[in-house]
Amino acid sequence: MSSTASSFPEEAGTLGALLRSPYRKLARRLYAEMAANGFPEIRQSHSVVFRHIAPGGSRLTDLAEIAGLTKQSMAYLLGHLAEHGYVKIGTDPDDGRAKQVQLTKRGQSFIKALLAASSRLENEMREQMGADELQNLRAGLKALDAAISKSS
Repeated sequence: MSSTASSFPEEAGTLGALLRSPYRKLARRLYAEMAANGFPEIRQSHSVVFRHIAPGGSRLTDLAEIAGLTKQSMAYLLGHLAEHGYVKIGTDPDDGRAKQVQLTKRGQSFIKALLAASSRLENEMREQMGADELQNLRAGLKALDAAISKSS
């Protein structure tokens, strides 16, 4: 499939496709900005770690489960992040068999920079769409999330 071809969900205009498309475009811009601003080792695939890791650290198995990945896939992502100084992997103090993952200062700096860049991109979207339209979108997404939660 070429990069310009549409998928079946995109062709059908499914809700999932409509949500995915702007997310992918925003994420692409965000991670390109991160690479240009001192975090070139981070890829969009690493977002599952940064999105789910708790401030005090998380177990590798918990991160894998929340992200919907195998433990091996999560370990691969974490290994890359540890190699580049974003996380530290150690033994879980409550269970010596489990691995505990914690952000390093560099990992915390990345999250801070990512949130700042995300805020700048949201401000850009506010300027392009208008404040009311963006506020309505945010409210609609929250309502959609609540509706999906109720039906689950």
